[in-house]
Amino acid sequence: MPEAVFTIRRFAAVALGAALSILSVDAGATGDGRTANADTDRAAGGAAGQVGNGPLPAAIAGEYALQAGKLDEAARWYLDAARAAQGDAVLAERATRIALLARNEAFAGEALALWRQRAGRSLGMRNAEATLALQRKDEATARRELRNLLLGRGEGLKPEKDGWRYALLAMDAGSGDPALIGRLLAALVDDIPKELPAWLAFGEFAQQVQRQDIAAKIIGRVLQYYPNEPGVSLLHANQLRRSGKEAQARKILDRMSAAAILLPDVAYGLAREYGALGEYAAAAAVLSRGPQNDNTYILRASYLAQADDKAGVAAVYEELKRESASPNPARRLLLGQVAEFIGRQDDALDWYASVPGGPQRWQARLRTAPVLHKLGRVDEAHAHIRAIQADATASDETRRDAYLLQADLYKNDSRPDDELATLDRGLAAFPDESQLLYARALMWERRDDIPRAEADLRRILALDADDVNALNALGYTLADRTDRYQEALELIARAYAAEPDNAAIIDSYGWVLYRLGRTEEALVELLRAFTKQKDAEIAAHVAEVLWVLGRKDEAVNYFVEARRIDPDSRSLKRALDKTGAVLPPLPDKAGA
Repeated sequence: MPEAVFTIRRFAAVALGAALSILSVDAGATGDGRTANADTDRAAGGAAGQVGNGPLPAAIAGEYALQAGKLDEAARWYLDAARAAQGDAVLAERATRIALLARNEAFAGEALALWRQRAGRSLGMRNAEATLALQRKDEATARRELRNLLLGRGEGLKPEKDGWRYALLAMDAGSGDPALIGRLLAALVDDIPKELPAWLAFGEFAQQVQRQDIAAKIIGRVLQYYPNEPGVSLLHANQLRRSGKEAQARKILDRMSAAAILLPDVAYGLAREYGALGEYAAAAAVLSRGPQNDNTYILRASYLAQADDKAGVAAVYEELKRESASPNPARRLLLGQVAEFIGRQDDALDWYASVPGGPQRWQARLRTAPVLHKLGRVDEAHAHIRAIQADATASDETRRDAYLLQADLYKNDSRPDDELATLDRGLAAFPDESQLLYARALMWERRDDIPRAEADLRRILALDADDVNALNALGYTLADRTDRYQEALELIARAYAAEPDNAAIIDSYGWVLYRLGRTEEALVELLRAFTKQKDAEIAAHVAEVLWVLGRKDEAVNYFVEARRIDPDSRSLKRALDKTGAVLPPLPDKAGA
């Protein structure tokens, strides 16, 4: 599993909401979801007669299948339950949602028909109608239902609040076809409710799907309604920057900067946009106005460091000291962090040593070790960490972090045996600690010892069968580094069922589909992942799939984007080696 397994794959994303929550059909009917494989096979994989007749056994079997990551089986069982439970709209809705998640259009269509028979047309039902239409690429139906959602038409076509949110969810989940989504966005612009949150959300979504033309149209419209709204101006600047019109974006930001002192939230937004333009000094200047707090100080120091303005960072440090005549523990910790940041390691040690007590004291003690290491006092650094590991007054979390920190120091010093020994000692002290197991699995992967990496991830799953991160990490590892693709699919599907909007999991799902030879399906999922998170690994996956499909010009564009995001990406290097793709020179070399 590449490094990204333990980075981007830990991000949590917004789930579909209450509609996808576990249906409680009977107290204790499904247990705790940690059923052994044999039980899963009996419930989900066996014949219907093995679980009895009626809606309840079928629903239980569906839940077992869902827990096992067998989405199609789960959809089939829940559809059986919905058929048997005459008049039950809740089961019909549940069957619809699971079938949509499985992208089983036939099951979804039948379940949705049952739902329609049993309940009025709520916004949730119209969301499902639109999602299914998008999956089927039924543009006319999708446009109709999305329009109904934007107009808030629920039961009896009476207006209901926030229908536009359901429309966005459907567009996000229903299709990986950017062209289709672009056409629908263009057709529905006039129907977006004249509410600032709706316009901002649709403008951001248009940018996510890389339709800057539509984003510009939306933003142009919202500027007519809210010409003086800072959030709209920020979105406008963002859109111009993404379209390559950086000078125009800068003009908007410069006009806004005077308001930053009055509106702290605007100041943070301005700083982010200046930073995205590479105008780090301007970002720091915006944050320097008005009242200061720990966040503004640390952000100013960070931006100035990116500008390579050592004098500016030092000035922030001196300002912070002047404003801290009697610093509390939190401020002392911050002073130590800034001092460490600007290379004043001796000052950092003094500040960390001065933190009197409480949670900040333990953070300061942990931070002391890497400072000692930077000063070349390596043995002292490790002795300091070992003291924390052995301190009975420290919390378990602090002691665990001490093992992780020491292992990281050994890793950076290229001392793999000591790194392994440290993680082993940590796991002897905390045998059920998932972060230590993750760290050791990552180390095994760097050594290309996939069986041992797998063993540590499976240990996490033995402790918590529903650990989404472990499910996804293991599934991705099997898909990427072995030929056990079906097993990988089932693991990733379980993670996908739990967090269907998580970009990293969608990427894993697309990647295993590709490895299974389901290339067109894979591309849909990978493109959807990339719209959610601009990540080098995801971009490299999209590029490789496009290359295999013969769309080599498009593939090169995604390879270039992956290189821009992270030129050292391991996934990018492997994809380039596999495809033999040749990229154009970097911009600075081209101009040389």
